[in-house]
Amino acid sequence: MQTKYFHGEIDPKQLANTLLVNFNRGNLRAQQFGDDRKIAVQIATRNQPTSGGQTALTVSIKKVEDGVAIQIGKQAWFGIAASLGKTALSAWRNPWNLLSRLDDVAQDLEYLQLTEQVWEIIQSEMRANKASFELSDRLRRLVCSYCQVANNVGEPSCIACGAPLGPSQPRPCKNCGFVNNNYDALCSNCNKPIA
Repeated sequence: MQTKYFHGEIDPKQLANTLLVNFNRGNLRAQQFGDDRKIAVQIATRNQPTSGGQTALTVSIKKVEDGVAIQIGKQAWFGIAASLGKTALSAWRNPWNLLSRLDDVAQDLEYLQLTEQVWEIIQSEMRANKASFELSDRLRRLVCSYCQVANNVGEPSCIACGAPLGPSQPRPCKNCGFVNNNYDALCSNCNKPIA
């Protein structure tokens, strides 16, 4: 499970409500648990779906310094696989049976894309709130450990005392938004190169 960090003024409750609005419909139900700082949104199929197999996933939204950390758990695939297997077996016995299972196949294909759909809704909400993987205004300031003067990120030395600032420069990962140290070649969160 990968965690993505978005920097900016983001309200976890508002993001959770957006997920509820978008996924509490049709064969899916969505519910939230937690408080204002850490919320879990569970998206799952209803008890008696009209078509398709059973699936579920959980989105964890945690308030962090200058933003939120979002993690999507692994989606439950067993119910979808069983439904697709039933369709394949039915079609193998009699190809005309496939016509009666078209709703199930369409619903299962939609469920297979559920994680991507959740990330699309989250990305859209982040754009609406002007949040991104880039450093927030507050994190763009680096306090000198010698004289406590705020410096812009990227300054090689303190503007007040001249002390070197290089090793403590923060760099956000372009893939997940995690704030890494300047000397890191790979992101500590997603293990991808920091460009």
